[in-house]
Amino acid sequence: MTTASTRIAMIPGVAGGQPYLAGHRIKVRDIVHWHEHLGRSPDEISAEYDPDLADIQAALAWYFDHRTGIAAAFAARDAFVATLRARQPSPLAARLIEPKDV
Repeated sequence: MTTASTRIAMIPGVAGGQPYLAGHRIKVRDIVHWHEHLGRSPDEISAEYDPDLADIQAALAWYFDHRTGIAAAFAARDAFVATLRARQPSPLAARLIEPKDV
């Protein structure tokens, strides 16, 4: 019998030390993002990527057991992106908001 605990791995140096699907290197947080933030169903995620439906369900089960840790990882990622954006504004965005001479 395969359980969720055998489908999820955490190994330092692999996938940044974050939980991932064993044998796939797809991070649990990626599956959570696709499901919770993009609204994809487990069937859709399974069809689009290599893991079977049980792998996707195991990742979501792991997430629900460790929700605060995943939420903290998303918050850290968002803060990091905001810091990078503040340091390096987008040249395209600057051009789009410049007044145009007509």
